[in-house]
Amino acid sequence: MEELKAKILKEGKVLGNGILKVDSFINHQVDPMLMDICGKEFARRFAGVGATKVLTAEISGIAPALTTAIHLGLPVVYARKTKPITMPDQVYLTLAPSHTKGRMVELIISPEHLQKGERVLIIDDFLASGATILGLVRLAETAGAEIVGIGALIEKNFEGGREALKKVGVQVESLAVIASLDNDTITFAE
Repeated sequence: MEELKAKILKEGKVLGNGILKVDSFINHQVDPMLMDICGKEFARRFAGVGATKVLTAEISGIAPALTTAIHLGLPVVYARKTKPITMPDQVYLTLAPSHTKGRMVELIISPEHLQKGERVLIIDDFLASGATILGLVRLAETAGAEIVGIGALIEKNFEGGREALKKVGVQVESLAVIASLDNDTITFAE
């Protein structure tokens, strides 16, 4: 996706330690037009998987998941990182390491919104180690749902996430694949 790659090159900042800062258009401030283009592309790529719901993790995955869901005509559910008092006592919960937070975070979903028999398309902002996405897979499987596809706006292929996701056995799509962040330079995979 050339629009996304151009935005990454223009506004992305390499912070070292494998961290790419994209908070001017994805993580803190959102470029809604770019997210719409990305959502439309995900919808095109996953049109045939028969998804019934789009799943993501708060907060950075919400924008691409929402625009994808709009183009597919589906609801979105996102895993919360803290349990609000409005959520039932019994929840689906897993832990996943957060590279940017430097610690484990909880991913929590209410059983009211993810149920047995759902066909789940996971959409997130990054595919790096795959840990967050695998956490979402665990939550969906605990609910009795089936994963039918996984999409990420940006994949850092040098962190091994795609390999980690092979065991899920579904189509994995990334809109921009980064091969390296060495020497503070963003290098895309061919």
